[in-house]
Amino acid sequence: MERNNKDDGVILVTGGAGYIGSHTCVELAKSGYKLLVLDNLSNSSANVLPRIESITQQTITFVQGDIRHQETLEAIFRQYNISAVIHFAGLKTLNESVSQPMQYYDNNVSGTLTLCKVMAEFGCKTLIFSSSATVYDETSQQPIREDFPLAANNPYGRSKLIIEQILTDLHSADPAWSIALLRYFNPVGAHKSGLIGETSNAISSNLMPCLLQVALGKRDKLFIYGNDYTTRDGTGVRDYIHVTDLAKAHVKALQKSLESSDILTLNIGTGRGYSVLEMISTFEQVSGHKIPFEIVARRAKDLARCIADPSLAIQTLGWKAELDINRMCADSWHWQTHNPDGY
Repeated sequence: MERNNKDDGVILVTGGAGYIGSHTCVELAKSGYKLLVLDNLSNSSANVLPRIESITQQTITFVQGDIRHQETLEAIFRQYNISAVIHFAGLKTLNESVSQPMQYYDNNVSGTLTLCKVMAEFGCKTLIFSSSATVYDETSQQPIREDFPLAANNPYGRSKLIIEQILTDLHSADPAWSIALLRYFNPVGAHKSGLIGETSNAISSNLMPCLLQVALGKRDKLFIYGNDYTTRDGTGVRDYIHVTDLAKAHVKALQKSLESSDILTLNIGTGRGYSVLEMISTFEQVSGHKIPFEIVARRAKDLARCIADPSLAIQTLGWKAELDINRMCADSWHWQTHNPDGY
C-alpha cells in the first residue's frame, strides 16, 4: 500500500474541532490545503466546523471518530488520499490527568500508536505532533531551549513525552518518516472574527479561561496561586502565545516536513514572559472590566517562570510570533462576549 505521501492530497487533522485544531484548520485552508477533520467530540463541538467554513469559504470534510479505533482510521485512509497528518487529538487537562492517568495514557499514547500503525500501512509518513512545554524538567534556566533536560512531572506531560520518544524511535527505525514535534508554551486568544475560540467541557485552571469567566460574572474572583516567586511582581511568569500565531507555525512545519524526511523538535512560543498580574492588568484595559482576585498558596510544582527560546523555530521554519499580549486579551474577550457559553 506504499504511495508517495508528498502528493497533492488531503491533510488529516485529528482533534481538528478543538481549540488549537480549529484555528490551525483556518490557516491550513487559507494556505490552500484540502482538509479532513477527525474528532470524537469528547471535548469539542461539531458547531465549530461551519464557522471554519464561514471564515475560509472552503468546505471541511468531517468524520466523527476516535484515533484509538483502527478500523475507523483504515476506512478514512482507504477513502481519502491523505498526504500528511497533523495530530492534535488527545486529552489535555493537567489536573484531570493526575486523577485519571490510565485514561490519559490510553487516549494519548495508545491512540498515537494506532494512528502511526495505520499511517505506515498506507504509506503516509508525514506527521506534525502537538506536544507541550510540560515535557521539560523543572529548571531555573530561562529561556528554555529544545536541548534542555526532559522529565515531565504529571501524566499529561508524561504522555506527551512518551509519544515524542515513540516518534523519535519510529524515525530512527525508518528515516522515510518526516516528523515535527511542536512544544507549545501557553496558547491563548481566539480568531479575530470572534467566530471560533476556546471552549471546553472540562473545568479549566488556566489563567485566560478563568479571567474570562470572572469578567462574565461566572466566577466571583480569580485565584492567584502565590505572589512570593522570584519574579518582577512575585507572581508566576509564562510565555503566552496567540493561538493564530501557533496555528501558523503548524502550516510552516507542515510545509517543511513535506519537503524533507527529517525529525524536528521545536519550541513554539514568543520568547517573552508575562506575569499573572501583568495579564490581569492588560485584560482589564482591553475589556473595561475590573478583575477581583485573591492571593492563595502556591500550587505544588508550579514554576516561577516558563519561557520559550523560539529561535530554532524562527531559524528552521521562517516563522515568528507576531501578535502581542493586547491582541491575545482583546481577541479572547471578543470571542467570549459573542459566545458566552461557547459553541
